[in-house]
Amino acid sequence: MRFLKYLFLAVLAICLVIIALANNRIVLLKLLPAELAFPLPYGWSDWVMNNMAIELPLYAVIFASIAVGLLVGFVWEWFREHKHRVAMRQRGKEAKTLAREVVKLKEAQGEGKDEVLAILDKSDRKAS
Repeated sequence: MRFLKYLFLAVLAICLVIIALANNRIVLLKLLPAELAFPLPYGWSDWVMNNMAIELPLYAVIFASIAVGLLVGFVWEWFREHKHRVAMRQRGKEAKTLAREVVKLKEAQGEGKDEVLAILDKSDRKAS
């Protein structure tokens, strides 16, 4: 099974290198399109158009987009599962409370018995 894991990772790495080599051209990423920067005051629109742009290789944009998408998905799923984690925590507390009550009831049940029998009952419970 470990061999298949390493084989899969090797194939994935080769595919990523091939994608990077095929998409190594430089692209310009802008924060805002020119149409949205136009309504800004005069000095701001020029500043946004000139300073809020970055040049990156296309493969970096592709890989960063995949990473951001995964991060958004993980955060979304974490928020979605919050109610399930709360319910599991509550059930765990209830289970601990019920286990303590069972122990107390078993101890109370053995009070009228002979001391030797009560000790044997306790050892039987611990063994199982």
